[in-house]
Amino acid sequence: EDETFSSEAMGKGIAINPSSNTIVAPFNGTIQTVFPTKHAIGIVSDDGIECLIHIGMDTVNLDGKYFDIKVKEGQKVKANEEIAEVDFASIIKEGYSVVTPIIITNTKDYLDVLPNEVDGIIVRTELLLTIMK
Repeated sequence: EDETFSSEAMGKGIAINPSSNTIVAPFNGTIQTVFPTKHAIGIVSDDGIECLIHIGMDTVNLDGKYFDIKVKEGQKVKANEEIAEVDFASIIKEGYSVVTPIIITNTKDYLDVLPNEVDGIIVRTELLLTIMK
């Protein structure tokens, strides 16, 4: 839905339409950035993959409303550990899309970044992306 993400200007990745209010870490790593507006979280994996989870579209305009971030910068996290709780129903009522891009921001460091699914339901523990070294 957003040219910045669909053009892959920030890197390759996948966009999901969340079915749960819980956002989890995609891998073992360290929280690199929690945006002041709470709409995005940057994580670096233990082996150097840089990932941006951008929760919703244009949700920066909500200035943190409806976002409960459970982590802080520098914190170590494990795969599938809860990192945020988001009131998606309220975000939708405010008129925003909840489509959530998950982008590998250092895509250029890899041969390719490929989605494991392009359509359908993804279970919380399924791998979203394959990163080819």
